[in-house]
Amino acid sequence: MKKLILFVFALISLSVSAQETSYNLKRGAVANGYDVVAYFSNKAIRGSKKHTYTYDNVSFRFSSLKNLTTFKKNPKKYIPQYGGYCAYAIGIKGEKVGINPKTFEIRDGKLYLFYNSWGTNTLNMWLKENPDELKKKADQKWAEIHK
Repeated sequence: MKKLILFVFALISLSVSAQETSYNLKRGAVANGYDVVAYFSNKAIRGSKKHTYTYDNVSFRFSSLKNLTTFKKNPKKYIPQYGGYCAYAIGIKGEKVGINPKTFEIRDGKLYLFYNSWGTNTLNMWLKENPDELKKKADQKWAEIHK
């Protein structure tokens, strides 16, 4: 099973790793255009183009003006870890892999996003293994990616 998962990551990362940015900008915005503030209410809600805000030279979309205003007050609180790439893939292989914006976790006040497709839900894998240890590995690998 692990070989299959690593093969899937390899296929996915072929298209994603060519992206030379610190953010996963699929669909033109961070978190595939989902509202990063809404995640902190335990909701995955697609953002609207009419509530778009540029921060750190990338676009963030929000489902409401209220969430946009909340983000502006403290953007760093809401930015997904590892630029919005799959936290599990960063921790295991140090590779930028896309995500399913509906698959997320808030841990220690931070947003983590995960790949979930083709029968592979990396959030479940993250939770089955030691998430705190994977988080430490991901933090180290993300720092190496962005030297």
